[in-house]
Amino acid sequence: MTGFPIDTLVAATFTLWGLLCVGLVIAGLPGAWILIATAIVLDFCQGWWLPPGDPLMFHPLTIAGAIAVAAIGEVLELALSAAGARRFGATRRGMIGSVIGGMAGALGGTVLLPLPVVGTIAGALVGTAIGAVVGELSDGTKTLRDTTGPATGAVIGRVLGTLAKLPCAAAVFVALAVAAFAR
Repeated sequence: MTGFPIDTLVAATFTLWGLLCVGLVIAGLPGAWILIATAIVLDFCQGWWLPPGDPLMFHPLTIAGAIAVAAIGEVLELALSAAGARRFGATRRGMIGSVIGGMAGALGGTVLLPLPVVGTIAGALVGTAIGAVVGELSDGTKTLRDTTGPATGAVIGRVLGTLAKLPCAAAVFVALAVAAFAR
């Protein structure tokens, strides 16, 4: 590979990795955060392929902006997930249970149903519903029948939250991919 700029190869590989990370968001995983962490690691390791004194591949302000956009995506996801549960009558316990259940379900679905993306999505949705049900039942005043509305709302909210988070992850990807090539 004589004469081929290694920084271009690193940028292209990072871009492909970034596309995968955006896909992880659809599966309920923290793809934007994984991509940001990768950018930070590349900044620390760029001395392996670039001469000393070269500018960072990702400017600290670019990283800070990516962090801000990813954080907005997280807030949107959590807010819409909780709002969906609340809209269908969930209590605070039900909303908290749906969020915790969704995270646990995504991890469990990835392990128990090892089909790429499918297991994670299925686990997240089932976990969200179960978490809402458990949260609603935890105070002892509701029956299982009383939890169907909140559980349904929690799942709808989870889907809407993920759909709201996806453009934020895409914006992080575009900003970092452009920065990788714009040195």
